[in-house]
Parts: sequence; C-alpha cells; structure tokens
Amino acid sequence: MKILFVTSEAHPLIKTGGLADVSGALPAALQALGQDVRLLLPGYIPVLDKLDSKRTVASFGVFPGQPEIRLLSAKMPHTEVPVYVLDAPQYFCRVAGPYQYELGGDWPDNPMRFGMLSRVAAMLGSADSPIAWRADIVHCNDWQSGLAPAYLQLNRGSHAKSVMTIHNMAFQGSFDRDWLAPLDLPQSCFDMHGVEFHGYLSFLKAGLHYADRIVTVSPTYAHEIQTTEMGYGMQGLLAVRNGDVSGILNGIDEQEWNPATDRYLAAHYDSSDLARKAAGKLALQQQLGLETDAKAPLLGVVSRLTYQKGLDMLLESLPRLLDGGAQLAVLGSGESELERRFQQLAQRYPERVSVTLRFDEGLSHRIMAGADIFLMPSRFEPCGLNQMYGMRYGTPPVVRKTGGLADSVSDAQESDGTGFVFDEADPAILYRTIVRAIECYRDEKNFRRIQLNGMRRDVGWAGSAQRYLDLYRTM
Repeated sequence: MKILFVTSEAHPLIKTGGLADVSGALPAALQALGQDVRLLLPGYIPVLDKLDSKRTVASFGVFPGQPEIRLLSAKMPHTEVPVYVLDAPQYFCRVAGPYQYELGGDWPDNPMRFGMLSRVAAMLGSADSPIAWRADIVHCNDWQSGLAPAYLQLNRGSHAKSVMTIHNMAFQGSFDRDWLAPLDLPQSCFDMHGVEFHGYLSFLKAGLHYADRIVTVSPTYAHEIQTTEMGYGMQGLLAVRNGDVSGILNGIDEQEWNPATDRYLAAHYDSSDLARKAAGKLALQQQLGLETDAKAPLLGVVSRLTYQKGLDMLLESLPRLLDGGAQLAVLGSGESELERRFQQLAQRYPERVSVTLRFDEGLSHRIMAGADIFLMPSRFEPCGLNQMYGMRYGTPPVVRKTGGLADSVSDAQESDGTGFVFDEADPAILYRTIVRAIECYRDEKNFRRIQLNGMRRDVGWAGSAQRYLDLYRTM
C-alpha cells in the first residue's frame, strides 16, 4: 500500500516530544513490512539543514491568495524512507520552535501553517496530487494534521482513506472561526457535525469527525479518552464513533535505544553483562557533579516539567528520599514554577541533586543508562516512551497505572514484573512506591530479576507496525 505519514516533527530532523520518536520509527517499521510509506513534514530550518540531496518535485498553490510552495523530496537520515518537505519559507523558516516563538507564545499564523500541511496531505491522497505518486492511506498525527481528513472528505472525487492518531487529547488546535475562509473551508462544515468545537475551529475535532479510523497510542488510553475526565470535551464524539476507535501501543526504536551500542554511552552493556551499567552510573555522577557513591540509589527524571507528568507530587516526596540517601538527576523544561522548585532543591542538596533545564539528547540517554530507577508518575500518559527506554536500559520505572504506562509496565510483585506501579495520583502513595523501589534496589537478586524482565520485554515497533498494517487493510 501507498501510505502517507503526515507529521509536524520527526526524529532526527526535529523533535519536541514523543511524536518525533514515533514519526522517525513507525514509517521505517512499515517499510520493513514491504509497504510504500512516505513522510510529509513542514520545511523548518533544521529539517532543511539535515536533509541531503533534496530535489524539487513540484511547485503549486495551496490556498487562494497565497504564494506557491515547493514540494521537496529526500530520504530520512539513516533509513531509506522517502520524505516530502513543504518548502514555504514565509511560514516555516523561522528561528525558534516549530510551534512557538522564543518567548513561549504560539505563532499567530499556526492555523495557516498547519492548515497548509493538512491541505497538501489531502492533495497527495487525491486526484489533485501534484506528483505522480498518490497515497492509498493518509495517516495523520495530532491536531497539526487534523484538517487533512476534512479536506479529503470534502473532496467530491475519489480519495485516500484516512487515519487520525491521537498522541495527546489535551492539545486540540482551536482557533477563531475567521480562519475558515483563508483555509478554504466551507461555512457549512462549521457545526457540531464538522469542525466546530465550542464556537471555535478545532483541527483535532475535524480529524476525529472526518477520519475513517481513529487510533490512540495505547489500548488503555483509547478507553480513557471516552470518559469525562480525559475526553477534554470530545468524549461524546468518540463514544459515538466507538467502533472506529482503537488503541495500538507505541514501540521504540531499538537501534537508537540500545545500551549495547548507544553512541552516547562510554560504557556499553546488555542483559548478559549488567555489571558494566555501574560504570555508566559513575560517569553520570561525575558529569553531573553528584557524589560518586555506587550504593546510593540514583533516581532519574527525563520529562517535560508539567502538572500532567505528576512532578509536583514528586517534589513533595523528594526531601525525605534525599535525606534517606537517594540521589536525583533531572533533565527537562516546562512550567516555570516547577523549574524553580527543582532548582531550589538542587541548591539545597548540591551533591545529591542535578537539574538540567533544557533538551539534551545525549544526556537523556546517559541518565537512562546511569540511573538505577526511572521516575514517571504521570497523572495521565497516552503512551509514553521513556518508561520503555528505562526497561530497555535495565532501569526499572516507577509509573502510575494510566494509559500506555498501564499497558507497558507490570508491577515488580508479578513474576514478569518490569517496574513499580501505583494507582492513585497521590503524593503519599507515590512516596511509598518509590520507597518500595529503593528497598527492592537494595535486594540485589530481586532487583536483577526485574531489570532482566524489562530488558527482555519486546518493546520494538515490529508488532505495533503490523497492527497498523492490519488496520489499513480493513479500510
């Protein structure tokens, strides 16, 4: 099948979160199953800089009154997956992030930027395709490509089937209805059975209403988003479309995340030689200025610092844990209040706490390898990948039983346990679970069992890619 994978970010070209990891790995896994899969990405500056041998395959107009854009073709780094890039400098060649400018506000023309991405995706799945290749399946991801299913369905001619994958219901892409005309959408679609959501044009609502199939990134999350608590107002629509909703757990890139070959690690190891993991812990303690203590349980956090991730609950627990001999390595950025509180903690415990408030790919790998226990106490988590990285690296995770965390981590008390699971989003319960994990860490034989269970768990993309392929075939 000809599959167009539409995304606003893809590793290693540009990354702000887990969507990039999925977009970098799933198309390659589908290609390995013999499919003709191609990516469609905006032409941000980092994307253009990192792609070699780019060539123009088409120039065309997308919206009335807008200048023509170029469609470039290249190959994803390290794979043979073709990628199409929207070369529209006035919209994508900007210094700052893909969604926000440097001071943290959203780009005011995001509706046009991602409406363009959606419109071109629909064109490549219809008779309007500006190139000879035409998709059978247009696979959209999150709100940034949510208008593509609408454009496909509003096209009177034959067109591709569409899949809408929800990576996080909390981000919906809602904008003023005045954007309908610039985005060439008919006024007739602005109602509850279309793109309208509480008086706004919602890109995500459009995708959920018009897509042929809806997928979430874990089976548990597929059920959770049909509840009032996690549906963010769209639970009614999802309940109506229940038969079209499914959950497919994400995998991870097992070549990129492999402690035996990881290019970011000085000491490599695998499940047959876990002794060398200790060298990674020592190197991490030295790099971060922590006391070099092999016996101190080193807790790792690699995360956006947000309320969703449960890190406010963690902050309440940390002083007692640190006073009890634990160490902490934090990498990430996010809400200013959480950043401030973590920095205060690092000042209070200078040899026990390290806080790095930025994105650092190499350090994220070294924390995953050097930490003893990985902390991921999310209030909700559509899928999550870090808990799988932790298992792969012999660093058992502490997780709340929600979304993809519930689907991927089994509790240490089970024979096949791979981590430490708690139910309620409560600071006291989180504290007791981390204490349980530390006590297990000090029981070397039992802890080794949990490490090996995790390292041997199949967390790759092959099985998930096959499930996506089966879904495409039903369409």
